[in-house]
Amino acid sequence: MFKIKFQLRNMLRYCHKLFVCLLTAILLFVTSVTQSAALTVGEERELGEQLLFQIRLAFPLLDDPDLFQYINALGQEVLEVAGIQYFDYHFYIINSTQFNAFAAPSGLVFFYSGLIEQMKEEDELVSVLAHEIGHVVSRHIAKGMDQGTKVGIATTILALAGLALGAGAISQAIFTGSLAAGQAASLHFSREHEQEADILAYGWMKKMGRNPEGEKQMLQTMRRITRYSMGNVPQYLLTHPNPEARLDYVQSLLALDENQLATFKKTDNFSFLRMKYRILSQISDGKQFRNFLINKLADQNTSSEDKIMFQYGLSQLDRMENNFDSSRKHLQQVIAHFPERSILLVDLGLVEMEDGNKEQALKLIRSAYDRDHNDMWAAFQLARICLELGKIDVAERYLLEVEEFMPQYSKVYFELGRLRSAKGDSGTASYYLGKYYLYEGRLKLARQSLELALNDPGLPQNLRQDGLMMQETIAKLEEKK
Repeated sequence: MFKIKFQLRNMLRYCHKLFVCLLTAILLFVTSVTQSAALTVGEERELGEQLLFQIRLAFPLLDDPDLFQYINALGQEVLEVAGIQYFDYHFYIINSTQFNAFAAPSGLVFFYSGLIEQMKEEDELVSVLAHEIGHVVSRHIAKGMDQGTKVGIATTILALAGLALGAGAISQAIFTGSLAAGQAASLHFSREHEQEADILAYGWMKKMGRNPEGEKQMLQTMRRITRYSMGNVPQYLLTHPNPEARLDYVQSLLALDENQLATFKKTDNFSFLRMKYRILSQISDGKQFRNFLINKLADQNTSSEDKIMFQYGLSQLDRMENNFDSSRKHLQQVIAHFPERSILLVDLGLVEMEDGNKEQALKLIRSAYDRDHNDMWAAFQLARICLELGKIDVAERYLLEVEEFMPQYSKVYFELGRLRSAKGDSGTASYYLGKYYLYEGRLKLARQSLELALNDPGLPQNLRQDGLMMQETIAKLEEKK
């Protein structure tokens, strides 16, 4: 059984890489064609809306509410200084060791966990985030599409999601050749686009009151990775080339602003490091990650602040490995150092819940929620505990709150479906499951669930109208395949 799971996991990883390679080749290709007839804002918005429903099928996302809220809050911080936008932006973290990030049509921005792993501070993440927003604001992808490729590109991108899970024996050399050809054709434009996006990111960071040194640090990391890539250049450095030249002109900008740099406040990196170590505890080799954390804690050059966050990393790794006593001990030390960080009570509550102490978990997580009613990580976990304890009406209230704050979070619809099923409301349960499957990109199951929901005479009218709209969306997506 273990061998089968391992082979399946490897196959999915290969299919995911294949999808990324194809998508990158397409994005590179469309930047190389004539700019005489760019994709309109309306067309780009429609393409992005279609792609949004395929994301979860194509990519293994890390989208727990706390991670989602964190990355999207940073994105909104940039957008507030970037001015009026054409699109509603969505920011995602992809579970992949690749050093990569990219912007897709209409404000879809992706960060790979492998990229985040290389970062040391939040300002580095913000610089990359702002850079990707700069590509969308400048409409670099849209400007590269001409009338002759619009339909084909839209259809192909949507079809790739299905291809990623069933690639078959397709020659890898074809995609390598396509990627190389696309990169060569788009190199001139890419350099111009990179400079434009870097300059926008630099200016936005200053407006946000963030030290643009973070942009320099990220470019230095890219340069280091380029030098030691040994010919296997990461995807991000293919689509975002020439970090050496980019670093030179960012350093020139910093030199001009030398006197101003000292006025920027030091960024609080707690939320960034919490996110980073929570992610690494899920995706890293447990033994290697533990050795890394223990060695850092033993290093006399490690600051006391960093040591606390390394303990947080151990707490998350211990929880993943069901070492609840050790996880609890590490978290209590972190909480003692950061008593004002209510989200740590949610982390501790999860330890208690997984250790079977549901009432203690409820007490801790409710305390965190009472401190911050906008914490959807706390609200979602409260709903889960209340469901376990049979408090169905209370659980539903929290789930509906999460749905309102985070309508793109698919797992909330699964839980609402489970809850409604427990209440014996099969029509509404099918509606929520249909919505869950749609947001997961599983169109056949979404269509089947919605048919069951719409055939139920007891389905509320507002849900019926929404269900009909979702059926239209599914029909459009299936038509594009």
